[in-house]
Amino acid sequence: MRRHLALFALLALAVSVPATLSAQDSNAVKQDRKEVRHDRRELRGDRKDIRHDTKDIRQDRREVRQDMKNGDTTEARREARDLRRDRRDRRHDVRDARRDRRDLRQDRKDLHQDKQEKQDSTK
Repeated sequence: MRRHLALFALLALAVSVPATLSAQDSNAVKQDRKEVRHDRRELRGDRKDIRHDTKDIRQDRREVRQDMKNGDTTEARREARDLRRDRRDRRHDVRDARRDRRDLRQDRKDLHQDKQEKQDSTK
């Protein structure tokens, strides 16, 4: 009786281990997909911010030129300060976009590796 019980326990363990490992692989793939989606969303947001900042910079340049043409140096200084702020903001957004592209590339690579491992484990 003990032998049958031990054999049954061993058989149950042998059957459940691959299923457990497969579920863990599946979770890794899901997590990597989620990270890829998140990175794409972040990248889209950064690109949108860059476009918006570029438009602001163009507008500020026009206003500085117009203020200088009209002789309003106080307003020109204020617009120049805003111009510097927009340029700095755009520079930060470009840096963020670069990081997000790098993260996206790495997450795609991880996802591909996880898919390959899953295919190899099912063979």
